[in-house]
Amino acid sequence: MSSLAEEIRHRLGDLSPAERKVARVLLAGYPSAGFETVATLAERAGVSAPTVIRFVNRLGYKGFPGFQAALRDELEERSASPLELYSTRGYGSGPLLPQPDDAPDEGAREQEEEQGEGDREQDVFSAAVARTLRELPPHDLRAAVGLLSHPKHRVVLVGGRFTHLLAQYLALHLMQLRDDVVLLPDRDVERTAVLAGLGKQDVLVVFDYRRYEPDKSVIGEMARRRGSKIVLFTDTWLSPVTNVADVVLPSQVAAPSPYDSLVPTLATVETVLAGVLGQLGEAGRSHLAHSEAVARQAGLQPEGGS
Repeated sequence: MSSLAEEIRHRLGDLSPAERKVARVLLAGYPSAGFETVATLAERAGVSAPTVIRFVNRLGYKGFPGFQAALRDELEERSASPLELYSTRGYGSGPLLPQPDDAPDEGAREQEEEQGEGDREQDVFSAAVARTLRELPPHDLRAAVGLLSHPKHRVVLVGGRFTHLLAQYLALHLMQLRDDVVLLPDRDVERTAVLAGLGKQDVLVVFDYRRYEPDKSVIGEMARRRGSKIVLFTDTWLSPVTNVADVVLPSQVAAPSPYDSLVPTLATVETVLAGVLGQLGEAGRSHLAHSEAVARQAGLQPEGGS
């Protein structure tokens, strides 16, 4: 399932200039802007009230109340915890329950009856990865590769409770290919020093997924004020960091458990890394060769593998 914000971002090119103004106001104040009245939203966008109605109609809603109802449903999903998902979706009480958007047709249902539980779980992951890669915004993907490949940019990465593992994974690979890559430290003094040094030559890479962590928004806003570029890896409901990010790379999180899957995000990270490798070319190969030579000289494990 895609968030309304993600859908709006994808539809920007199809909108009229006036409708695009409405879309940008909604995205800038998402999700709270969606709960304002039609008149208020129209005034903020500098358009007429009928333009706001045409905009939500173009998204597939019959009226503004329908749009707001969908937004309320999305916010419930956006803040769902593993415990809430465990209780409401029947995890642990039998076979994996299909989600409404993924309900199989009759033929698919017969095929599923012949599958084992492990096969169905694999299908969930495969479908989530395929949809994530299919729906990655091409412009944002190119922009992420460009920012992470630029030799004059320092890259600073930060993740969350679980996603720090992916931030570290991306950081370690970038360190093999280029200079000036920093994983935001955990210790307060070191963390403060890195944040205090953020500036116009820096790219901040943030991983932030639902039950979004407040410090990620604070760090993102701080980086924006200092002129840093921001690359955000997030889910389809979109982290609040989206409001200040230059690049947004959303991933599906469907999983056969109450925990959001990070498998599609890992596929997105790998896709970005492949782009960085292509962009760096010989410079990246030379940096990797030098890193391995230094590792051997120092008696360390060569860094060429994962």
